[in-house]
Amino acid sequence: MVVTAVRAADSRQRFIDAAVGLFTRHSFAGTSLQMIADEVGVTKSAVHHHFRTREELLNAVVEPLLGEVRGAVEAAEGKRGRRARAESMLTGFVDLAVRNRMLVPMLVGDPGAIEMLRSRTEVGDLVNRMIMLLADLDPGVGGWIKADMVMAGIAGGMSTRSRGLDDDVLRRHLIEASRRTLGLRAPRCLV
Repeated sequence: MVVTAVRAADSRQRFIDAAVGLFTRHSFAGTSLQMIADEVGVTKSAVHHHFRTREELLNAVVEPLLGEVRGAVEAAEGKRGRRARAESMLTGFVDLAVRNRMLVPMLVGDPGAIEMLRSRTEVGDLVNRMIMLLADLDPGVGGWIKADMVMAGIAGGMSTRSRGLDDDVLRRHLIEASRRTLGLRAPRCLV
């Protein structure tokens, strides 16, 4: 019984991993369950055993990422002062984006994935909370525009040109550029 559960979990993860690669190369709308089955080397019915639709598969792909985003937002909201909240949200999102270099750009740049994710109320709420934490540095329209630019810029920074960069180098550049855009000074180091 335990072996069967492990095999099922392994199969499920193989489908998720294949989906991420295919969604990245062909878009969410351009990827079929048959393509995923072919990528893994199984029948389409084997994929259907775990995921009835591409939407179910995309939800399985993004669920761990949403948990990370939720954690970063809650950590930032727990900080005192708008600069500390913005810094925490910025660094939290950059860390998450760097760890998920393939997935983040696909999720914010693929119209089909965006449409599907927007149908989930909690996703829109999380994104709004993220933007508010950054926009609060400059209340008004300017703050919202800067926050939107930073979020899109971080995802855009995961381009194919940056894929070969060391995580720490990419992280540092994303944070520096985002701070400049937001008008956020780097926190002082206490030594």
